[in-house]
Amino acid sequence: MRVKVVFYSMYGHIYRMAEAMAEGAREVDGARVELLQVAELIPDEVLEKSGAKQARQAFTHIPIAKPADLADADGIIFGAPTRFGNMCAQMRNFLDQTGGLWIQNALVGKVGSVFTSSATQHGGQETTITSFHTTLLHLGMVIVGLPYSETRQMTLEEISGGSPYGASTIAGGDGSRLPSENELAMARFQGRHVATIAKKLAAT
Repeated sequence: MRVKVVFYSMYGHIYRMAEAMAEGAREVDGARVELLQVAELIPDEVLEKSGAKQARQAFTHIPIAKPADLADADGIIFGAPTRFGNMCAQMRNFLDQTGGLWIQNALVGKVGSVFTSSATQHGGQETTITSFHTTLLHLGMVIVGLPYSETRQMTLEEISGGSPYGASTIAGGDGSRLPSENELAMARFQGRHVATIAKKLAAT
């Protein structure tokens, strides 16, 4: 049973969450988990000026995803930062290339799940995930979120990401806040939850 975590990360917040998703998925017996990142669209000189080029060195070893990579997965967890309440352009560009999979019904019945990040406490996290779901539904995927049985999203002990729609993290206005242990725990739970459901569906 294959689970793929497909993400875009600019400064590493989504990458850290993706690693936690993969860690959780690997806890499910028989799960083969792979991390893939979508291609960058921003010119190198712009990345250099923003400091993102240096930050991205931490995950240059992660292969670049191609739409065809999705076809043999039983579950796919997508991660992308929010941009004005929607997924970032890099992820949108990747999904817009899945028309061939759509026409072949190649993703119908596969588990799909989403996580995100934003600079501010709310910052469009929920709209990013739910608008992402629209694309997954068009592809025929079975959407899995982050149920309230994962009680860490109910915490009042800290400012934290997380909603019934999926795990999330808050980066801070300058990107200095890294995912908290609470947020990473939610990501691990979501990865395990997706893999568990994907395994059950694959068995049928």
